[in-house]
Amino acid sequence: MTDDSFGDDLIASLTEAVAHAEARPGTKGFRTHAPIAEEIRALRLDLQLSRAAFASRYGLDVRALQDWEQGRRMPDRAARTLFRVIRKAPELVAEAVIEAA
Repeated sequence: MTDDSFGDDLIASLTEAVAHAEARPGTKGFRTHAPIAEEIRALRLDLQLSRAAFASRYGLDVRALQDWEQGRRMPDRAARTLFRVIRKAPELVAEAVIEAA
């Protein structure tokens, strides 16, 4: 193994590790069931809420919500779980957020 191939292998490995850490869809050997940008936006629109209202109602940062909807960032595991629960019981989640405040 030459120094060049070691460096190339190291760069490739680190690039793959970053892709896994960021939960990028399509990463080799990695499957995610995260809602994609369109699903997040569709959920918000189904509830007839603006970004600001959705973020406030469900305890989210409006800037993060915007980034998720526009595909600039992928929500973490907790946020992905929250979206699944909101889809099933939006009123219950809103009540829980109010009680927790």
